[in-house]
Order: sequence, then structure tokens, then C-alpha cells
Amino acid sequence: MRDQWYPVGITADLTEAGRETVLMGETVRLSLSDGRPAAETADGTTLPVCEHYHHIWTSLGTPAKPLFDIPEAAQADRTFVPCGRVRVACSPLRAVENFLDIAHFPFVHTDILGSEPHTEVERYEVKVHDDTDEVWATKVKFFQPQAAKSAAGGITTEYMYRVPAPTVSVLYKTCPPRPGEWDVIAIFVQPVSETVCDVWPWMALFDEDTPYGDLVGFQQMIFVQDRSILENQVPALLPLDPGKEMPTRADMTSIAYRRWLKSHGYTYGAQLVAA
Repeated sequence: MRDQWYPVGITADLTEAGRETVLMGETVRLSLSDGRPAAETADGTTLPVCEHYHHIWTSLGTPAKPLFDIPEAAQADRTFVPCGRVRVACSPLRAVENFLDIAHFPFVHTDILGSEPHTEVERYEVKVHDDTDEVWATKVKFFQPQAAKSAAGGITTEYMYRVPAPTVSVLYKTCPPRPGEWDVIAIFVQPVSETVCDVWPWMALFDEDTPYGDLVGFQQMIFVQDRSILENQVPALLPLDPGKEMPTRADMTSIAYRRWLKSHGYTYGAQLVAA
């Protein structure tokens, strides 16, 4: 986990004064060097830094490859929305798994992303792509009263979920204003500790009409609704032992995500054996 890239702030928010943040229990100092972001540990060790998707990324180790690619970030006619930060008292892996969960929509995001009696999760497909080492869920469909801030009335929304890194999930969903295209919503998770994380939502939308502040507010409202659920999950760490929590058919993506984590030996924020 130390060799992964992690978000530590929004690029536009970093000033000459710099700031401190915490990554995996270690203090990281962010600053500007010749107008570019730089990062170092409290003892002065220089850390790798890159800028993508309007965020600053760093690592406590040595990443084996560049940051994952989101091709839609290069489409200039999209509206790009970094949504700030939400601190959550949960495992960073729990935050990602919750983002992958479809079945909770009618119960946590009632009359927005889901509603009763439309609670059934239709069969969908999940695959780990060995060439890119990513988890994908496709052909996901769900009825939603308000799929996006720009949506007018309920529609059946199609989703694709992608996990390109242990603490990142990218969602592709039906775009109401532009059929045939996908809206992109991602969460970039910064592990503060094994049981606390900062979540940085980011969106790449086709929406020229909704005020920017409303787009941010809508996404933050959705995630704040999730926060109370996340902070009350037991155990706090994400169990990787299949006997600890009983999955259903709707949990296929979660199962694949946990197996993928276990196959790579990820332990930070995870519970390996049933207690």
C-alpha cells in the first residue's frame, strides 16, 4: 500500500504558505516549488508528486507505475468538478466498497438514487482485467428518481464501476443531457489511518446548465448520507475472510474487490481473518 499513489489535496487550493496533511499515519508537508506542488515527510524526505484530475497525488513509497488513466479527463467540453474533501471515520477500503454497493441506494439515498419498491439489483457482470490489473463491473442497471443534479424525473440508469487502485473507484453512468455518453464520478481516498480516511470526490460531466456550486453540493450531500452508515459498520476494518460477512448476488463487485485485495496481499485497513 505504501507504493500506491494517493490524493492529498486539490491543486488549485495549494498556496505559497503550503499545508500539512496526514497519509497512512505520517505527516506530509505540501508546498510550492517553482510554482509546482512538492511533498516531503516530517523528517524532510522528498516524496514523489504528480498532478492529475485537479488533485495532487503523492506516495510514501515508490510507485511501480504512473497514476491510472481516466481518458474522459481529456475531453474539453466536459464540466470538471473537484468536490472538496469529506472526512470519514472508517477504513479507506470500506469507503471504496461502499461506493461500489448498488443495493443500498433505495435505503440510504431514498428518492434520489433509489426508492422503494424499486429495490431489485438486476444481474450484472464483474471481471478482473489481468492486462490492467483492474476490477470492472458492467451492465449494471438501476431505477433512480434523480440520477444526477441535471436529471428531470426518474430513469433507469446504467452503470459501469472500475477499481484501478486499492483506494480509488471510478463510476461511469448514464448521462441524462447527452444520451450515448457517460458521466464520470470518482472517489479518490486518502488513508489517514487504518480507520480514518479523507474522501475526495471528483466528477467529469456533460452539464452546462447546473451552477457549479450546486453540482458540488449534490455530490457532497450524497456522500454525507453514506458517512453515517460507514462510520457504524462493524468491524471497522474491511474483512477479507469470506466467512466474516455473508454476501448476496448484489454484492458481486464487493466480492471481486475483496478477492483482488487479498490476491495482492493488501493488509492496510483490512481484517484478514474472521474474529
